[in-house]
Amino acid sequence: MLAIVDNRIPNEAKIKLSAYADIIELETEGVTFDYLSGHPDVFFCRINNTLVYSPNTPRLILEQLKEFGITLLEGILPVENRYPGCARYNAVVTEDTLIHNSKVTDKVILDSCKDFSFFNVKQGLTRCSLLAISSEHFITSDAGIHKTLVASGKVTLLISDKDIILNGLPNGLFGGTCGLMDGKLFLIGSLRHYSDSEKLKPYLDKLNVEIIELYDGPLFDGGSILFLPF
Repeated sequence: MLAIVDNRIPNEAKIKLSAYADIIELETEGVTFDYLSGHPDVFFCRINNTLVYSPNTPRLILEQLKEFGITLLEGILPVENRYPGCARYNAVVTEDTLIHNSKVTDKVILDSCKDFSFFNVKQGLTRCSLLAISSEHFITSDAGIHKTLVASGKVTLLISDKDIILNGLPNGLFGGTCGLMDGKLFLIGSLRHYSDSEKLKPYLDKLNVEIIELYDGPLFDGGSILFLPF
């Protein structure tokens, strides 16, 4: 398994994660807001086993991905240093569902998911705000996304962004603190530092999702952990 992470996540988290996956560290400069500059969910969108990427993703990263045999598909528009240009690839995609703001989504993602169920939400930074456990079960810190999904019959847990670190902003977003692989939720941080841990743990227990805490500190928004099989 391969994991793409922001190069700025705590070193302790990288070391522990490396026991489960090979790691590629993402870093950019002068492309988008500094606090988003290494976030995998800003530059990439995984659609099943294909990785859609922004045209201004660093070439070195793309070459590393090719070495692992990852199937790559270039998007049309680049990531920008403004909203909504920073959110074009920040969609949530499951095996049969796309969730994003259609006014923001890169056309390559829309075309690749044309046969999927589509949920149009106002929040362009959808993946930052939403974690899909499956096509039916979600965790989000965005009330608007929560309302849309619940109205469609999805089982969705609404939680807080309080206590989440994102350097340069008052707080980060929950979706950016984690990634899901093989029934395990990998958290960049520990739930003992998180105010909504008592809501989160029972929800994950019911879904038989194991929690892997990557370091003993506050939850750190690194733009998600993007897992890819190879």
